[in-house]
Amino acid sequence: MTIDEVVLLLKASQATGLTTRQEIILRSSWEGETYTNIACEADYDEEGVRKIAAHLWQLLSVFCKEPINKSNFRQTLENHRLSKPHQQLVKEFNKAATAISLEFPSGPVSLNSRFYIPCPPIEEVVYTEIAKPGSLICIKAPKKMGKSSLILRLLARANNQGFCTVTLNFQQADKAVFASLDKFLRWFCAKVSRELQLEPKLNDYWNEDMGSKVSCFIYFQEYLLSALESPLVLILDEVDWVFEHQKLFEELLLLLRSWYEQAKGVEVWQKLRLVLVYSTEIIVPIKLTQSPFNIGLPIKLSPFTREQVLDLALRHGLDWTDGKNVDSLMAMVGGYPYLLRLAFYHLVGRGGLEGNLEQLLQQAPTEAGIYHEYLRQFVLVLQDEPELKNAFYEVINATNYVQLEPALVCKLQSMGLINLEGDRTTVACELYRLYFRQYLKKSESLNVEEESRIQNSEFSNVSVGDSVPIQSLSGLLHRPGMKSATLEEMERGIQEGSSDWT
Repeated sequence: MTIDEVVLLLKASQATGLTTRQEIILRSSWEGETYTNIACEADYDEEGVRKIAAHLWQLLSVFCKEPINKSNFRQTLENHRLSKPHQQLVKEFNKAATAISLEFPSGPVSLNSRFYIPCPPIEEVVYTEIAKPGSLICIKAPKKMGKSSLILRLLARANNQGFCTVTLNFQQADKAVFASLDKFLRWFCAKVSRELQLEPKLNDYWNEDMGSKVSCFIYFQEYLLSALESPLVLILDEVDWVFEHQKLFEELLLLLRSWYEQAKGVEVWQKLRLVLVYSTEIIVPIKLTQSPFNIGLPIKLSPFTREQVLDLALRHGLDWTDGKNVDSLMAMVGGYPYLLRLAFYHLVGRGGLEGNLEQLLQQAPTEAGIYHEYLRQFVLVLQDEPELKNAFYEVINATNYVQLEPALVCKLQSMGLINLEGDRTTVACELYRLYFRQYLKKSESLNVEEESRIQNSEFSNVSVGDSVPIQSLSGLLHRPGMKSATLEEMERGIQEGSSDWT
């Protein structure tokens, strides 16, 4: 059994379920934490923790039909499989709970949601790292992969430990903020001040002669950090939004790196724990010794494994233990959390697809499918960026790996449309291949029809013997879509017979 199965079993078998404190004790004991540490985490006295734990070991001893205690808890249960009666108990519990708590997958998964799938050991590693003075964590994953859900839990853990927390989302900043480094850093400092409920005092610390970066450094060191009695967890979300302002971004990276290095020797900087959250590879040309992305703890969120998808199905009250349905769904959408949750929502909800996985998969890459509205967002982006569209078209039609320009790879990867292995790219999942191959073909057809319409309209009123300006023909020849051979022949004809046209 996994710890999630243990928790579900106890929730299903107890009339009152499990309290939050009981679940914390179970999960923490599974990770080998001492009762002393658990007491601090659960905000409870150690003796109380021991009493609750003793009751839990007693319950589990009955299920396993052998003595369970803290020292053998994990080892014993990992070697146990849920019996058929217990599987049925958990299945019925999930069905009842799902009917009450079914959530449409939008935004981060709430703290009390049954549909959050842990990604061990990532959560515990992040929690441990954030407790270290002066730490820095870099969390990277495409959109809709669970970054926000992980951050939500990181913030909850930090708050439980009495830390101050601030989240800055660069997507929320006005465009004018990125006009200059000085304007950006002043906004940065003012925003952090407000979030900490401190009066912004920029003018007291800003010095034009020293420059913006030094002024920002001093503001944090002598005002913000000095005013705090507890550590500060500062989360910089949607860092990608600063990428397009290359010079500004380079300066920001240097500043963040300097803060991290200061924490090694200056006590006040040890209060700061930085978390950088972004969706794509960093391609800004900056020296390795100047970037914060090659220091601290790197965290990369990956698609769900087959076991995690089975767990998610179970939490939705679906009995997919034979694995066939899991394999069919993953063959279409891979292990991408949002795509999977949307499928499960419709399979157990009231959208007319209850239990009909075959129909859901048949419709998935079409306009009638459950993913159409979501995929339309990418369609709009690709329409506005022909170079990006052509690059993705190459990927979805390739039979092997494809190499693309780094800037295009970054955009497609941040959108979650491709997988990247070294410098080789593949389409993220079969759903994207089928849907966008159809869309791009349709779009290509529409472009040809539009070109023909324009050509006909421009010369529909021209009679035999009428004069036609060379400029008009030349403009027509250079329209996108004209074949090069045809273009060369017609241009040569125009030049040779230009006197006849004028």
